[in-house]
Amino acid sequence: MAMLTELFGLNWGWMALGVALAIAEILAPGYFLIWLAAAALVTGLVAATMPVGIETQVILFALLCALALAAGRRWVLRHPVTSADPLLNDRGGQIVGQSAVVTHVIEGGMGRVRHGDTEWLVRGPDAQPGTRMRIAGHDGTVLIVEHLN
Repeated sequence: MAMLTELFGLNWGWMALGVALAIAEILAPGYFLIWLAAAALVTGLVAATMPVGIETQVILFALLCALALAAGRRWVLRHPVTSADPLLNDRGGQIVGQSAVVTHVIEGGMGRVRHGDTEWLVRGPDAQPGTRMRIAGHDGTVLIVEHLN
């Protein structure tokens, strides 16, 4: 405990923790560690300017972490990160509006179509193989198709 008190008593421990957490946030961004880094740096500044014991420093750090995380969560909710390509990982969404060819009869609302090099399960109106259909939407991996007009 004496070594811990010396390390944190000199404020370098809090500063080092703050810098390490900030570097970790840069290496693995997630909008989480930066708030803990801020709490550690503020704790170090408070400990450098006021004569507080290690117990008070730890309590201050815990309170600052809670406040910083709550403020950070609120900020992130108010300023959401928008994707440059929202359909990047949504293959079904990428092909909405395009056409596909029926490969297995669509009967009773279910069948299969080919789009590019992939066959997809579909829901839509009855159609015979070889019919071109428009992809109107998707429900997970099932495409929703309609007749071309």
